[in-house]
Amino acid sequence: MTSRVAAAIDAAHAEGRGALVGYLPLGYPDVRTSIEAAVTLAGNGADVLELGPPYSDPVMDGTIIQEATQAALAGGFRLRDVFPAVREIAERTGVPVLVMTYWNPVLQYGVDRYADELAAAGGAGLITPDITPDAAADWIAASERTGLDRVFLAAPTSTDERLEMIVRQSTGFVYTVSTMGITGERTQLDAAARTLVARLRAHGAERSCVGIGISNADQVAGVLDYADGAIVGTALVRALRDGGLDGLAALARELRAGTARAAK
Repeated sequence: MTSRVAAAIDAAHAEGRGALVGYLPLGYPDVRTSIEAAVTLAGNGADVLELGPPYSDPVMDGTIIQEATQAALAGGFRLRDVFPAVREIAERTGVPVLVMTYWNPVLQYGVDRYADELAAAGGAGLITPDITPDAAADWIAASERTGLDRVFLAAPTSTDERLEMIVRQSTGFVYTVSTMGITGERTQLDAAARTLVARLRAHGAERSCVGIGISNADQVAGVLDYADGAIVGTALVRALRDGGLDGLAALARELRAGTARAAK
């Protein structure tokens, strides 16, 4: 089964650019607006959408995303709301929709049930920041059965043995963490990301997308000098918070402009 996420990244490359992966929290500032925001993001340049259901203990998220997820939870967002939202966004955009979720909600819902409902809704797969492939046998089996992508994270501190396992078990792309710590914008992206992408390639990774700390077109361009895709989250959430859908659209277009690659 062909990965829609991999196909979207390859399609961007065929156009002479890197891929733009855009993250937004589901349910922020409310469910309806979060759906419109995802559609807006796709319509203004995102090649892949990464949607985060709110979680009560977001250990990897910075302040802006934490505030957004707390607002979504306070507004009554529940896990069951994920699937109708994904369905509408996927139908209206045609852009692959990945759900970025902590593992506990999936476990509580039931791994097979979650996979079946996500696949039925037209979702493309899961990004799982807090579970490693060696602890994810149930998810690997469910994803292979349903054709969903499974995106695992690789960090600069990962051993070669772990990178080998991550590359072997990831589909779509490997989520390459540019810095250690929580999400949020960085003035300077960590040069460790470049080294990590090279290490992943040495282990056979076909597509690596770099996230955490990318907030403007120049940083997108810098990352795409060596990676296959750039992942932007915090800056987009801030744009939505401060400028609504119009502000989000403007930043998405700016970021997309950074994806063009100079002929080499």
